[in-house]
Amino acid sequence: MHRDGDPAKEADGADERHATDRTPMTGTLRAGIIPVTPFQQNCTLIWDEETKIGAVVDPGGDLDRIEAAIKGQGLTIEKILLTHGHIDHAGGAAELKERLGGVPIEGPHQADRYLLDRLPQTGAEYGIAGAREVTPDRWLDEGDQVTVAGLTFDILHAPGHSPGSVVFMSRDERLALVGDVVFRGSVGRTDLPGGNHAQLIRAILDKVLPLGDDVSFIPGHGPTGTLGEERRTNPFLQD
Repeated sequence: MHRDGDPAKEADGADERHATDRTPMTGTLRAGIIPVTPFQQNCTLIWDEETKIGAVVDPGGDLDRIEAAIKGQGLTIEKILLTHGHIDHAGGAAELKERLGGVPIEGPHQADRYLLDRLPQTGAEYGIAGAREVTPDRWLDEGDQVTVAGLTFDILHAPGHSPGSVVFMSRDERLALVGDVVFRGSVGRTDLPGGNHAQLIRAILDKVLPLGDDVSFIPGHGPTGTLGEERRTNPFLQD
């Protein structure tokens, strides 16, 4: 996986970056982060640099910016992936699906159905215009797999931030797309309806950290990091 740059570049709409500042990765996988919505959510493009085929992860809004990034990289998007059902991650998914010619939406776990059904109301509450309810083409559960440009991502069901949060893990690339499960130096908030702090910490400790210290992660907000650094220093994950 390739890294080039820091905050999102307006020129092409995305910051093409490696998910860590530490260890170079091989292969042709690329990732570009596009902060969207007033919450500055990390909508992420992932693609194969040789084929230019990829996916959009968590298109919460600002679809013109997302489409500009897709065009800027010359990509063909084959699917949309959702880590969970909150407005800043899923609010633009239904419209983006239409703009991209009906590509399938995969994820999250069906426990977040109630969040996806209420996206128009939630958008109105938070001042995010145009949010539409979403019904994924495929719900995801523990042990499922998703493919993007021939690369396989294993699915971990990691509830706590929301009941249906999932993590996408590429064992070949040592990369995890974690949504709002864990951040650099923090964890997802659990004071929203359906949140459960103890459940979230257990999911991180039992499912996410065991993926390996060398695994790079892209969170739903803020900077990227490695699981090893979080295991050693994240104050929410210490004994």
